[in-house]
Amino acid sequence: MEQRAGDFAALPLFDPAREKPRLRPLVAYRHFRRLMHNTENTAEVFGIFAALPWRGGGRAGSAFLATRKGHALALAEPWLPAVLDDHAALRRMPAGSLAQAYCDFMEAEGLTAQGLVEEAERFLADRPRYNDRFQWYMNRLRDVHDLLHVLTGYGRDALGEACVLAFTFPQQPAPGHLFIAWMAALQMKLRLNSRAPVLGAVREAWRRGKSCPRLMEQSIVALLPLSLEEARRRLGIVPGVVYEQAHAVWQAEGIDPRDLLKHAR
Repeated sequence: MEQRAGDFAALPLFDPAREKPRLRPLVAYRHFRRLMHNTENTAEVFGIFAALPWRGGGRAGSAFLATRKGHALALAEPWLPAVLDDHAALRRMPAGSLAQAYCDFMEAEGLTAQGLVEEAERFLADRPRYNDRFQWYMNRLRDVHDLLHVLTGYGRDALGEACVLAFTFPQQPAPGHLFIAWMAALQMKLRLNSRAPVLGAVREAWRRGKSCPRLMEQSIVALLPLSLEEARRRLGIVPGVVYEQAHAVWQAEGIDPRDLLKHAR
């Protein structure tokens, strides 16, 4: 998606038709119950975020886009999925780089950045669309999610997803992040006969996220060639241990972290 400076600058910051975000906790809970029956149903996750949105996102996005850095970044990186799905280009970056680690993760999981876009589009099919500069900011909130898995070291198992969401909350304080993270962790604690420190893992993830700037406001193109450790250092991402401890306990107990429902009581 090529974006020209004149075209982007001509867009309103906010489409006047945008609705003010409001919290609907009962709707979020219904989506969560359905998610627990099928943890791969990404549409339910989008439903929770629609019901528990980041109400300050408009202020944060407009403040960032009003800066020289924000405007320049929107022009330089108009559409992240095109960058993140070009594995041929990413594989030419140095060994040990964030780019290489990202490709390893996405290929192992059978994921694409465009695939997440398509999941979101299916959820938004019957919802209004907006043509404004703020939409670029909203898109990046979605597009950096899998990159955060790589940067934080959290996998795509249920606890890993909960930890990524808890980590994200300090930068992107949508109540939906903590709602899913804590509700998922509580379900694991209540339904598994296990001593794994799942609540501690989520708590540690939230603390780790406090030192990280908003990833969607950083140049992803500049981060990708860096070594994974250097990218983490620049973003203030400190090592975490409790998630790995939980996995070690599950392994000793014969519990598969990728199929927790099988072990639920």
